Amino acid sequence: MNDAGAVTTAPAYAHHRTIPRWIRAILELVLIVGLWALYSLARLLADTNMDPALHRANELLHLETLMGIRWEGPLNQLFTDYRLVGLVGSYWYATLHYVVTGAVLIWLWRLGADRYGPARRALVIGTLLGLLAYISMPTAPPRFLAGYVDVLSLHSADGWWGADASAPRGLGGLTNELAAFPSLHAGWSLWVALALQIYATRYWVRALGWLYALGTAIVIVGTGNHWVIDAVVGWMVILVGWALAEAIGRIPLHRRWQRPPAGEPVELEHASVGDSQARAVE
Repeated sequence: MNDAGAVTTAPAYAHHRTIPRWIRAILELVLIVGLWALYSLARLLADTNMDPALHRANELLHLETLMGIRWEGPLNQLFTDYRLVGLVGSYWYATLHYVVTGAVLIWLWRLGADRYGPARRALVIGTLLGLLAYISMPTAPPRFLAGYVDVLSLHSADGWWGADASAPRGLGGLTNELAAFPSLHAGWSLWVALALQIYATRYWVRALGWLYALGTAIVIVGTGNHWVIDAVVGWMVILVGWALAEAIGRIPLHRRWQRPPAGEPVELEHASVGDSQARAVE
């Protein structure tokens, strides 16, 4: 009799059937593909007028000069003068942005929802913040200004990309070449480093994450696709994304909608079954 009472006083959500893992995996895949499609389409809504985009680029250069971080020239020269460096940088820029991020997402999924959920939430928030900047502040990358070389264009015959940034050959019209500020190449690589730092148990794996983030920052500037400040702000939007994801995770939103049993305070909603049994006996 007491056992029956314990069952009836357990939280209602304990009776909810768990969605099979393979169905949740499909739903997550659909969600991520949908967000990527939205991200890609929304970038095309940004203004493509070159004059204001060039003006913003020159303003960023002026700001970098004041901050002492105007390093685009020497890095771009390095990637231009040494063919192997330029070729590796081109493949890095055109490939790892998606491959490494996707691989870490799969790894986090396999670790469990308590790790995957907050990390994915941080990535989505940071990406949306970057997308908002793309739409509101189209900015020309270095390769559009005199004195800088488009390294990916130099090596387009050796890869699958054309002369339009890292877009596959023949699909340049589907990309927005003024989506430069901030750099989500840099932002996503920092997200990878943070995810590995938080959840990886091996030191060398965490170290690889930070090397990847640093290498990506060098590559995006050296290939002429981003300003140094693009990388800095790209890191910032991901840091904000992590902070907001953590804040959201600490707010038990389901408790705002779930009515507790009559006469029971909300704080007892997560009481253990043992506590429920004790109340039933009383």
